[in-house]
Amino acid sequence: MSIKLKIEVDSTWVFSHGDDEVLPVDYLKKTLENTFGEKLTVDDATFTELYVTINSDEINVESTVQSIKDDFVKNYGLLDDRMISVEAELCESEDKDVKKELDELLKELLDMDFEPENPPSDGAVATDVDEAEKEFEMSPDTESKPKGYKAMESINQLIGADEFKKLCREIYTIAPQIVENKTFEVFDNQVYIFSVNDGHGLTTYLEALGQLLSETGLKKIDTEYRFIDEIKIEVQTNQNPDPFSCARDDLRPSRRGDAEIVCIDIREWMNDVNTKIFKEFLMYAQRCLSDKVIVFRIPFVDKDIVNKIQDAINDVMSARVVSFPPFTDVEIKKYAASEAKRLGFKLSLNAWDGFNARIIEEKSDGRFYGLNTIKRVVRELIYAKQLENAKRGKNEKTVSKKEALSICKDKSSLDLTGYEMLDRLVAADALKEKIDEIVAQIEASKSNDKIQSPCIHMRFVGSPGTGKTTVARIIGKILKEKGVLRVGNFFEYAGRDFCGKYIGETAPKTAGICRDAYGSVLFIDEAYSLYKGPDNEKDYGREALDTLIAEMENHRSDMVIIMAGYTDEMETLMKGNAGLASRMPYVIEFPNFTREQLYDIFVSMLENQFEYEQDLLPCVKEYFMNLPDSVLLAKEFSNARFVRNLFERTWAKASMRCQLEKSKAIVITKSDFERSSNEKEFAKLMEKKPAKNKIGF
Repeated sequence: MSIKLKIEVDSTWVFSHGDDEVLPVDYLKKTLENTFGEKLTVDDATFTELYVTINSDEINVESTVQSIKDDFVKNYGLLDDRMISVEAELCESEDKDVKKELDELLKELLDMDFEPENPPSDGAVATDVDEAEKEFEMSPDTESKPKGYKAMESINQLIGADEFKKLCREIYTIAPQIVENKTFEVFDNQVYIFSVNDGHGLTTYLEALGQLLSETGLKKIDTEYRFIDEIKIEVQTNQNPDPFSCARDDLRPSRRGDAEIVCIDIREWMNDVNTKIFKEFLMYAQRCLSDKVIVFRIPFVDKDIVNKIQDAINDVMSARVVSFPPFTDVEIKKYAASEAKRLGFKLSLNAWDGFNARIIEEKSDGRFYGLNTIKRVVRELIYAKQLENAKRGKNEKTVSKKEALSICKDKSSLDLTGYEMLDRLVAADALKEKIDEIVAQIEASKSNDKIQSPCIHMRFVGSPGTGKTTVARIIGKILKEKGVLRVGNFFEYAGRDFCGKYIGETAPKTAGICRDAYGSVLFIDEAYSLYKGPDNEKDYGREALDTLIAEMENHRSDMVIIMAGYTDEMETLMKGNAGLASRMPYVIEFPNFTREQLYDIFVSMLENQFEYEQDLLPCVKEYFMNLPDSVLLAKEFSNARFVRNLFERTWAKASMRCQLEKSKAIVITKSDFERSSNEKEFAKLMEKKPAKNKIGF
């Protein structure tokens, strides 16, 4: 019998042990090797995960899983096993009774949460508040518990939000004292600053806080009705001289006489909290605290910015800061599992690969909307699962890897190796030679302790559409296959995606993007847009660059940052930022494609997807061979992107024609191409510009 184990350790806790002589995953690996010897095969290992196979007919799965957890807890002095999860999967077995037993265990394991709900921050010593949470989990009897216990049970089920949970446990603990002594004014003077990004559960947290205050008796809140008002304070203009008037209206007592939570978004005022108009509003708000619970909302920004806002509000009221960091990969996975379970489905172990790939695609355009995006992806997964069920006449509830991968946008290279993908590129010989050189140097440093590990960050320079993004993706895959990168995912952003909209937002946003890319490739297109010259010190791009440079140095061998752009602009970027060029030693140039190469690209797209008539190719070749030099050498010419646009226009016309002809298959013809190439945006490239007359002729 062969058993596959997936062992996952909490990522936040792992990072707190980054300086250990033996990292947690390495400790687990060594322990298992000592226990099972030749029966153990290590399939894969990352910074937080270990995949192994145990070949044995005598193994007891349940006791093995528990012994792994117990040993881990004992070695690291933990209070319980919330830092580690172990999932088991049967590969093959001739013993049906054993298989049945394991299937039942697997079902139980997969139904369980695979990540700790609320780990202690340092993974070693629990606080009194942590002990209080443990009491909640261990005591099923809620009737004898203080008021608010039910609300706290719900709050403890929230994923992440450690600071918010800590605040709520504190409120729950002190509430009986305040109610008994009737010292409500002590509590009423407190307001909150929630530092949280869009799509990260703000309304959920406000509702949970209101429920807790109502159940504990600290505030008379009718939770059967809408008790939350959310309002954003706009900037002050001539047309809107008093932007706080709407907030003052919301702070007036309600008709029912019940308290309400008023959440005031002050992101536009983060740099103006000491102005007269803002201070006057604070004075007004302070007088409303007996009837209202006030939460000031700002984005997740640097601590020093939050502290300045807190100091300004503290002049009038007591302000409590609660930060909600962007979701980690583990938290995203937990939310997804919870959402799928709510809908009656779950993901198989391998299906998470497809889910992770889809989330990466969502993040790569710089617009990831937290819970909204996670829920949408889960719904896409379950829709794909049910569509497959309908086709097969079944009603299975576990999403497979194939179904999960079906929702990914990029499916072209799922089964190819990095070098196979490289071989498919047109004119890739020079690139392949350069990549081989880079990989050889990295491998040499890994095999020889005397050689310092080189920075593996790179610069890609060249015109648009010359394959920079495609090659960056391939390099990530090759480095993963060579064991240089432990994860090998690909994240693509534009330069300005790193810049926040508000002061203090850029650095944590950039650091968050880099954190996602640890062990992977972070590709930054139009990177030169981050640098607008020495006279633009207030531009957020400079702050993003400073953060990127620090990340490059701190993770020089665990992440590849590739900056791409025009040759001249990239040179200006390097000269304008001390230390940037030295941290990006590898430079790959991408020349414009020749006429022949553009034709070859079109043909490769054609042959991979459609049938076509033979007289099409001579027509296509004639078009590309007649492209003027002025077009090919123009800075704005998009090379392969131009070819793709022409190809997509051609098959779109062919598709329409075939529909009208009621043809079952799409066959592309010469006339389809001619009609496309004669459209204005393509035909104008053939127009030869008249030569300028020289003086004297």
